[in-house]
Amino acid sequence: MLKFMRRFASTWIGKLLGGLLLIGMAAFGISNVIVDLGSNTLARVGNEDITTTQFQRAYQQQLNQFAQQTGQMPTNQQAMQFGIPGSVISQLASDSAINQFAQSYGIGVSDAQLAVMVRNDPSFAGNLGSFDKGQFESVLQQNGYTQAEYFELQTRAARRAQIAMGLFEGTVVPKTAEDLLNRYRNDTRTVEYFTLNATSVSNVPDPTDADLKAYLAAHQADFRTKETRTIDVMALTPDLLATLPDYQPTEDEIKAEYDRTKDTLTKTEKRDIQQVVLSDPNKEQFFKPGTNFLDDAKAAGLTPTDFGLLAKTDVTDPSLADAAFGIPSEGGFAIIAGVGAKRVVGVTKIEGGGTIGYDEAKPQLIKNLAMAKAKAAYADVQDQVESLRAGLKPIKDIAARFKLPVATVALTSDGSELSSYPGIAEADRPKVTTAVFAAKEGKLAPTVAIAANDNVYFDLTKVDPARDQTLDEVKDKVSAAWTAAKTDDALKAEVAAIIKELDSGKSFQDVATERNQFATVSPPITRDGDKASVLSQQVATQIFASGPNSYGSTVDADGEYLVYHVTDVTPAQGEGDKNIADFLTNSQRNGFYTAFINGLRDEQGIHINQQALSQTLNLDQQAQ
Repeated sequence: MLKFMRRFASTWIGKLLGGLLLIGMAAFGISNVIVDLGSNTLARVGNEDITTTQFQRAYQQQLNQFAQQTGQMPTNQQAMQFGIPGSVISQLASDSAINQFAQSYGIGVSDAQLAVMVRNDPSFAGNLGSFDKGQFESVLQQNGYTQAEYFELQTRAARRAQIAMGLFEGTVVPKTAEDLLNRYRNDTRTVEYFTLNATSVSNVPDPTDADLKAYLAAHQADFRTKETRTIDVMALTPDLLATLPDYQPTEDEIKAEYDRTKDTLTKTEKRDIQQVVLSDPNKEQFFKPGTNFLDDAKAAGLTPTDFGLLAKTDVTDPSLADAAFGIPSEGGFAIIAGVGAKRVVGVTKIEGGGTIGYDEAKPQLIKNLAMAKAKAAYADVQDQVESLRAGLKPIKDIAARFKLPVATVALTSDGSELSSYPGIAEADRPKVTTAVFAAKEGKLAPTVAIAANDNVYFDLTKVDPARDQTLDEVKDKVSAAWTAAKTDDALKAEVAAIIKELDSGKSFQDVATERNQFATVSPPITRDGDKASVLSQQVATQIFASGPNSYGSTVDADGEYLVYHVTDVTPAQGEGDKNIADFLTNSQRNGFYTAFINGLRDEQGIHINQQALSQTLNLDQQAQ
């Protein structure tokens, strides 16, 4: 439904309706006034500052989204060209403007409501689907937020919601608009159609050498190699160092560490907890003392809900926790009260708790000790690597000296070839690839800093520029492309001949029969098509572009030419569904809200600390 609404909004009729519903939105322009706002303030909206930290966090999120969509992390200069910094400032300025407006009217949110918002946030749900404090803290840490920052974000979000609903909740959409969108959404058409493909034409000859040479000359841009850069690459991280023999602990060290920490080396008892709800009280008779939970559930025709392997503290339902951890053995169960019906709680697996023995603890102790050694040595190893790099020592020699893994990679601009080197995570490949393609052959390549303790080094050993491929290299591909092009030309000519015959008044059935085609009659379809590859959404769009008894051609999702004739047009009957009314109401409300924010932002004024912005984006250094 949402995809349909977005498509509708992009059509002329959707734009017309949008013009009737929405008031104009003022364009946002960032002031170029250079003002002194302090080194930690990047901009000021009214009386509220936008800090460099706030900007950097939002800016990095935008860069990450860009990299996910394009496969390449943009430089700051490229980000400026794409307007990313301006978009971030605009977003932050809008938030600041509406927040100040809300505060001026005493609009806020109570601590109790904040607590409800946190508990209801699915991002913080544990295994049982309810709020989990550990998950809450973990999510915040992963996203770089303190609890105070998170609560401030939620407070601001609550203020925005109250403003939006308070001012624009009563927005009424004209009935004509609902009817118009209902017609657009639910009108149906029935067509008869047939398809033509490569098997429908038989007069395409085999290409001659002259044909292939001419085709290659005309389409040389399609037959080129990619620029390839060959590098020797090495990563340096504590994780990599910790895997090397020099950092592995001795048996005595492992035993000493176990003796030192064994009082803390305990594990909590965990149980695989499952549950069935006895919505039908008669099902209780299947669960008898001394029987197996899963066998009884199967006999009762019930499918248990598996909560997974949990410690007692992981279970937020006290009754469930007490029952599960009171069951004496695997396969046992207990019947307890529930909301509206009894529950049968079963335990299918028990992992005992207590002190962890030496043999069980040993693998983790080895990892911990190796990582501790690696972290302690990392700074010194990094200094030595940097010193050797400055002395133009080859990466392969440096890697051999420190016993680090090294790889020779022929890299293209998408960076996918870096998957052959395990020391570089997929998310970091765009950054490394950008550095490689910015490097100069024969010059010392800069270190690629992934994180504080994560660096990548490389030598650019060879650059193979992109070039035109010869016919001998790609003869089979050129031959296939030539044949496909000629086949497509023949199909287009056949379709044109069909349309000409239909224009002359020949019936659709006669046109199909003369070509040994069977005209299929479709079920009534909407603009979404029939959800299949033939009468796809794209085909349906073409069909709905013309009126009753019309005909035409298009290409379906399988790449075949589809010739159609509209045999019936049925207007939508009755009122539109609730989704249509909700979509129009929300669109109108969002339009009013956006215009309102733009007005607040322009009224309060935006001042940019151009120096802080340039320093944050390193534009001054890049310009030198």
